[in-house]
Amino acid sequence: MENVERIIQPRPSSIVAALYTLRDLDTDVAILHGPPGCCFKHSRLLEEDGMRVVTTAMCDSDYVFGGHDLLVDVLKKVMSRFHPGRVGIVGTCASMIIGENFHRAVEEVGPGVPVIEVEIHAGYSDNTHGAIVTLEAAHAVGLIDEGELERQKRMLLLATELEKKSGAASRDYIEPSRGDLKYKAASRLLELMRQGKRGVSVLNAKKETAYMFADVNLAVCQAASAVGAPVPVTIANLDASVGLPRIRRYAATIMAQLKENGVQVDHITGGLDEYPLTGENAGRIITERYSSYDYVVLSGVPHAIPYEAIKGMEIFSITNGPRQVEPLKAIGHQHVMVEVDLHPKTLGVRGMVESEFGETLRSML
Repeated sequence: MENVERIIQPRPSSIVAALYTLRDLDTDVAILHGPPGCCFKHSRLLEEDGMRVVTTAMCDSDYVFGGHDLLVDVLKKVMSRFHPGRVGIVGTCASMIIGENFHRAVEEVGPGVPVIEVEIHAGYSDNTHGAIVTLEAAHAVGLIDEGELERQKRMLLLATELEKKSGAASRDYIEPSRGDLKYKAASRLLELMRQGKRGVSVLNAKKETAYMFADVNLAVCQAASAVGAPVPVTIANLDASVGLPRIRRYAATIMAQLKENGVQVDHITGGLDEYPLTGENAGRIITERYSSYDYVVLSGVPHAIPYEAIKGMEIFSITNGPRQVEPLKAIGHQHVMVEVDLHPKTLGVRGMVESEFGETLRSML
């Protein structure tokens, strides 16, 4: 067995990645085949986002005698109680280690709707494996075509590479941090604006997190206008023609809201599920057109933008990962802020929500 150094800090779960991917596929009900407490926090958050999550509530005796009858019973209850048009069944460590057969349960019930059978556990080092397995299962029942499956897999593999290169998986342990004080960074940004400095504002966000990260870019444009500074060039991964229908809706909604608030997006880099690739695209645009500008604001996944493209600017980065602060500082980002409560605030919403950095910046005008 290859001797690979293991990351000793907590890492995202493949099971959770599977659940979020089911949500992206507009699944009505997800059945977790495992113990009642498995993935409790994320299950509750996803319920706020419109997907019901139920559990077969496996207990210690089920680990010995099997949970087939439990799964059959819960699937029948789901069909009679909720009348879903699309169901997902997600494995857990408990059900996978004893070799539960999801398809046999589905055949026994005969639900008459697509059932996405996701055989997954949390023992994978890359949580993106859970998303890939879910997409493959969705393709198997005809919910996405081959082209979309391959595009999604490519993006997920690129995301994994990005995290290992410069993200939270780049070291075996990274000290979590809340980052720089937002009012100090906002004060410095306003100082640059009042000096007439030119800037670039980049949104490079992942899926629904853009509902909050886009507010950062909105606030930056509003601040520049309020102090009479040159309006920053706005670059965003808000292509509403790319991705699953839910992801496209996110992009279309945010684009409309930015337009309503007077923000012109000057360059579109791709879709909201393409952030590893769109970061490269944003870097290329900056290198070719705006390399002489003075500052850059990066919101979402800042480490996806190549440092070589922005190293001559003063960098303001906004992330939602406490373990992303130290790697960004090490690369050379001068100001790094964390939107700690982003995830619970962006689930179940239908439009942009105010960010802490945006709120801070506006309060100082």
